[in-house]
Amino acid sequence: MAQRPVCIVGGGVIGLAIGWELARQGKAVLLLERDRVGRAASWASAGMLAPDAEIQFEEPELYQFSKESLRRWPDYAQALEAASGLSVDLRTEGALMVAPDRDGAEAYRRIYRFAKEQGLKVAWLNGEEALALEPFLAPRLVGAIHAPETYQVDNRRLVEALRIAFEKAGGQIREQTAVVAVEPDARRPAVRTAKGERMEAEVVILAAGAWSGEIEGLGWKPPLRPVKGQVIVLTMEPPFGLRYVVRGPDAYLVPKRDGRLIVGATMEEMGFDTQVTAGGLYRLLEGAWELVPGIYDLPVQEILAGLRPGTRDNRPLLGYGAPGIVLATGHYRHGILLTPITAQEIARLVLTGETSDWLTPFSPERFLPASEALP
Repeated sequence: MAQRPVCIVGGGVIGLAIGWELARQGKAVLLLERDRVGRAASWASAGMLAPDAEIQFEEPELYQFSKESLRRWPDYAQALEAASGLSVDLRTEGALMVAPDRDGAEAYRRIYRFAKEQGLKVAWLNGEEALALEPFLAPRLVGAIHAPETYQVDNRRLVEALRIAFEKAGGQIREQTAVVAVEPDARRPAVRTAKGERMEAEVVILAAGAWSGEIEGLGWKPPLRPVKGQVIVLTMEPPFGLRYVVRGPDAYLVPKRDGRLIVGATMEEMGFDTQVTAGGLYRLLEGAWELVPGIYDLPVQEILAGLRPGTRDNRPLLGYGAPGIVLATGHYRHGILLTPITAQEIARLVLTGETSDWLTPFSPERFLPASEALP
């Protein structure tokens, strides 16, 4: 009798990374993607790995989870590049959180003080010091936080490397295969597709990002919502050559080694609307120009929008959501950053049945009524 595969629903970086982790450890894995692999939120991402730059006063557990994932990234990138033969362009120059005016400076000083209290390696720079580090910043900036432990990867190379590594390890991918429902069962869970197919699995892993909450059959509805992010891709041309990731109150700029400059990203609660709008682009360009005026003459290469998967508390859903059904979704703004730790800890859960201490704070059970808690 043929081995039933682990079935992964969703082919973004999270689904691909979990698939690769399981496949290289000997599991039969089938990944089902509603559209094209890696062409939704993963494709529109800027690839920032920035726990220190995104630290929030009320998110200590998520911050520690993010910091641990960042710690794993260099070894993870090395292993993935060896498996795929493709560089993911991990860069470690750091980031600058730039305050263009006094109000922004006061807000960033609060973040800086909190970050220092948490023992983070951040530094406060005055305007002259920030310009010495990154000459393309606005000349009249008030101050900036330098976050040296902010990394980035090329998100599109990451998608391609994960796909190559996954398939080399024996994983199978079916694109244009939308899953409409799951059938929980501790021994023989199954998925049903929009084409009427029913497939049994050893375990089903729901990693469909913002669409995870639309899949029926769990017995409860995960509190997921799509959060739209519009992005502009510019082409850097000499003498312009931004080196650092630059973040401000209303935009971020992420330079890529291939000459792309990613400007993002709006935060819009618009359902599953992925239209690019004039207002969204205007806000991004205004916010980015205020930080780096030299973008004014750069050619526009691409404009696009993606949908981040946000939960009610903006923390991921990681663990069993029903018998035989594992959730690995809800990563919100942190999907690329959390790829290594999510893939490794979810794979451990599937392979051993053990929920690690890293996953416990993000259990889907926090949204289940006490009477419906999983055994």
